Amino acid sequence: MSSTISIALAGNPNAGKTTLFNRLTGARQHVGNYPGVTVEKKEGFFTHDGQEIKVTDLPGTYSLTAYSVEELVARDFIVNERPDVVVDIVDASNLERNLYLTCQFLELGVPLVIALNMVDVAESRGIEIDADRLSELLGVQVVPIVARSGKGIDELFDAILATAGRARSIHPVLLRYGSDLDQAISEMLPLIEADNLLTDLYPARWVAIKFLEHDEQIITRAKEKNPQLSEQLLKLCKFVTAHLQQTMEVYPESVIADHRYGYIKSVLHQGVVREKFVGDRLYTSDKIDKIVTHRLLGPLIMAAILYGLYTFTFNYSTVLVDLLAAVFTHASIVVDSVLPDGPIKSMIVSGVIDGMGGVLGFVPIIMFMFFGIAVLEDSGYLARVAFMMDRIFHFFGLHGSSVMPFIVSGGIAGGCAVPGVMATRTLRSPKERMATLLTVPFMNCGAKLPVLTLLIGAFFSAHQARYMFLATVAAWLVALIAAKFLRMTVLRGESTPFVMELPPYRFPTIRGLVIHTWERTWQYIKKAGTVILGISILLWAMMTYPGLPQKKVDAFSRQRMEIQTEMQAQQQENAERTKGKDIHPASDLHLQAALAEINRQEAQARLRNSFAGRIGTALESISQYAGFDWRTNIALVGGFAAKEVIISTLGTAYSLGDVSAEDTATLKDRLAGDPHWNPVVALSVLAFIMFYAPCFVTIVCIAREAGSWKWAFFSMSFNTIFAFIMAVAIYQIGMLLGLGG
Repeated sequence: MSSTISIALAGNPNAGKTTLFNRLTGARQHVGNYPGVTVEKKEGFFTHDGQEIKVTDLPGTYSLTAYSVEELVARDFIVNERPDVVVDIVDASNLERNLYLTCQFLELGVPLVIALNMVDVAESRGIEIDADRLSELLGVQVVPIVARSGKGIDELFDAILATAGRARSIHPVLLRYGSDLDQAISEMLPLIEADNLLTDLYPARWVAIKFLEHDEQIITRAKEKNPQLSEQLLKLCKFVTAHLQQTMEVYPESVIADHRYGYIKSVLHQGVVREKFVGDRLYTSDKIDKIVTHRLLGPLIMAAILYGLYTFTFNYSTVLVDLLAAVFTHASIVVDSVLPDGPIKSMIVSGVIDGMGGVLGFVPIIMFMFFGIAVLEDSGYLARVAFMMDRIFHFFGLHGSSVMPFIVSGGIAGGCAVPGVMATRTLRSPKERMATLLTVPFMNCGAKLPVLTLLIGAFFSAHQARYMFLATVAAWLVALIAAKFLRMTVLRGESTPFVMELPPYRFPTIRGLVIHTWERTWQYIKKAGTVILGISILLWAMMTYPGLPQKKVDAFSRQRMEIQTEMQAQQQENAERTKGKDIHPASDLHLQAALAEINRQEAQARLRNSFAGRIGTALESISQYAGFDWRTNIALVGGFAAKEVIISTLGTAYSLGDVSAEDTATLKDRLAGDPHWNPVVALSVLAFIMFYAPCFVTIVCIAREAGSWKWAFFSMSFNTIFAFIMAVAIYQIGMLLGLGG
């Protein structure tokens, strides 16, 4: 046995796999992606009895047949990485369905331990499971656990170490699939074994079964190694398929699935499961669902929960937000007093502190929002949201499974469009998938959230939760209307039916909530400290150089000298008149204000003459119809790279435009006090930011998922034109009604 044992956690979605992973690894985990795909990869470490164990949390999957990228990733990891033990997390309250994946592990011959999770839920439903009897019949260790509370975890550790010690003695389990398929397998086996076709990775019988299941990945690999033999095996499969169609009107895949479930039933009926009471009984989850998924009450409850989420976020994060703002303000004052005037000082104060401070200052809001979403997700309520939204989605030409990509992208605010675009892979209809893929960027992702919070806090501070709730509703309405438009024009086609599993309600664990909240918050902080920092410094440079022509610099210097000369004369006259008393007459204060105004005008002129200022000014001829000035244009152009940059760019632009070191107002206060900004302009900018082109990473992702850059460019142009039209309408109507005061 190696110094570090490698284990993989596998299981159905909602079986408690991630909960167990978090309990095992705690903070000793990191998240990335599997090579070549965008499926999330989680790895971590823990120690038991002095033995270090590396654990990988595989994507949730119902089988090892390559129907989805998650199934491919899970299977390839087990086959290629060969973990010392595969821990199959099985939902004890849905034993029969969960054991289907277990059957395939047994056939693959991997070192297996079954973690019989949620035995407490099963017991509450009157289900008793004899774990020892199940272990005896399956030939693997079965350990009852409750991942949420940690019950049975030590016993699971012991079973993992014991199984790792005897991994070499484990052999594949042979299941029977009826005379027709067994005969075909018996004919295929000698051919596969003689040529060693993929037997370095898989058992020969398993390869034969995959051919019968028409597993594309296995067949493709076999053809690459031996095309002639592969064609011979496919002919045998085609013959038995035709025979089954003629005699039973079924395909081999159905027969294989039926026999696996038959094997599971035979195991369970041998004293493994006993129900204490039967009859028409509603479990607790079912009773709750009769209310929360009710046709009329359900949407009202959902709206109330979302409104409560925003109220919780804004009411309890304010103190931390103000504290962080004070920290960055103090940092700016300290740097301003320590460093000499020059480009380095300007870059640190305006590019880093004011730019990054605007983004990081919203970390408390992001953290509280993610915590609330984690509660909804871990409790099982988000699945109910998807279930209820299915009825609405069908009306707009989308599939019920489109709900989850929308939610992942920020349907409850705080997600990300990139995994949302990736999540559309679960949709089987190409047109429904494309319509979903093009509209998920309309959701309020975590990058937009700080921008929305900034503008709502600056101009609608008395009703922050209400406006954020309305922004969420608007995002859903616009996305669905856009989807309907696409499905009626370029993506016409019928909607396909929707089926999904509703997991039982559970009380989220504090540990799980903390880990989920920290993971997402840290991703935001990490992005702010890398991508956004780099873009902020680049934009600072674009907003600083090439600077003013010397002629204009000299003109401002002459104006300053004139006022300073006048101030000196005035101060000398005042000193003689007041005989040294500390008195500042109105004329003196007026001259100081005039000097500050010249400094402000020079800073504005320098910013306007910069590369970024020229771009913003050029766009102002068009953007003025939506109420955007040249400084706002600079920020919006930066937002094409990443939406978080909008805040850092605004922070930099308004910092460079105000050279007074004594003015320590936050960006929110600067915007609220700027004469150009008003509530109508804020709403116009909000609408544009919510709906214009996705960030660059999302654009690349759309191109890759759609298989063509034309859809990525369509998304950029369609979204931006639509957003600008909406912004113009809001601004023009609002100003016409006199709401800009």
